Amino acid sequence: MISFRELVNGFREVGLVPGRPVIVHASLSSFGEEVRGGVGSLLGALLAVTNRVMAPAFTYQTMLIPETGPENNALVYGSGGDLNRMAEFYRPDLPADRMMGVLAEALRRHPLARRSAHPILSFAAIGLESALNAQTLEEPLAPLRVLAEMGGDVLLIGVDHRVNTSIHYAERIAGRRQFIRWALTPKGVVECPGFPGCSEGFDQIQPFLAEFTRQTQLGMARIQAVALAPLVKTVVDLLRESPDALLCDSPHCERCNETRIGLARSREVSETEG
Repeated sequence: MISFRELVNGFREVGLVPGRPVIVHASLSSFGEEVRGGVGSLLGALLAVTNRVMAPAFTYQTMLIPETGPENNALVYGSGGDLNRMAEFYRPDLPADRMMGVLAEALRRHPLARRSAHPILSFAAIGLESALNAQTLEEPLAPLRVLAEMGGDVLLIGVDHRVNTSIHYAERIAGRRQFIRWALTPKGVVECPGFPGCSEGFDQIQPFLAEFTRQTQLGMARIQAVALAPLVKTVVDLLRESPDALLCDSPHCERCNETRIGLARSREVSETEG
C-alpha cells in the first residue's frame, strides 16, 4: 500500500517545491497497489509539497456536432445523432470528463479551487487565479502560457505524454492546425475555436525531454516532472523543423489526417511560389 508519506517524498524527489506551479495529469490505478486514503491522499500529498496546482477539467460531454460547418475541420457534420441528444449544458459545477482522471475531479471539487469558464476546455486550479483568468474562448490554452512564464512544471503521475496538454499549447505556438468545436451552454450553442488536434503520437517527444525531466518510481507508477518552458520550446523547435512530427499513425484519425493534408497543401503552395 502506498502511504501519504511516500507520495510526499516522491513529489519532493522529482523537484516539486512550494510556490512553483504545476499542471498535473495522473492515473490513480497506475500505482499497481492501493493508495492509502485514495485520491484524497494523492491530492493532499501534492498540496503538501506545492501550493499552486492546476489540472485540465475538460467537459467533452457538452460537445455537439452541427449539421454544417467550415471545411477541413476534421469533423463529419450531421453525424451527431445520440451524441447530440446526450450532450449536457455546461455549468461551473459540471464534473470533469472521466478521461481527465479522478485527481482532476478531486481538484475541481476542492474548496480552495477555482475553475475557468470555457465550456469544453476548462481548467481547475488552486493558487493560480492569474492563469485561469488568462483563458478566453479564442485562447483556451492560455493558462499554460502563464504557467510557463511562471517557471512551472508538468507533472505526469503514472501516465505518459499522450495526456500532456502542454504539448497542445506548443503545437499552437508552432502554427499547427487547430479546429473548431461547438458546446451546449445555457445561452445557446457556442462556437469554440482553438480546439487542439490528436495527442496519440505525443509520446514520441520523450527522448527530446530527458535533459529537463526529473523522475522517480513509486509502486508501479513512474512519476515525471518536466520543466514547462523548455518543454514548449523543444516541441516548437521540433515541429518547425519536422512539421509532421508527433502525429499519430492511425489511418482513421480525422485530426491527424487533416493536419497532414494541410501541410501538404502548404508545401505545394511554397513550391509553386518558389
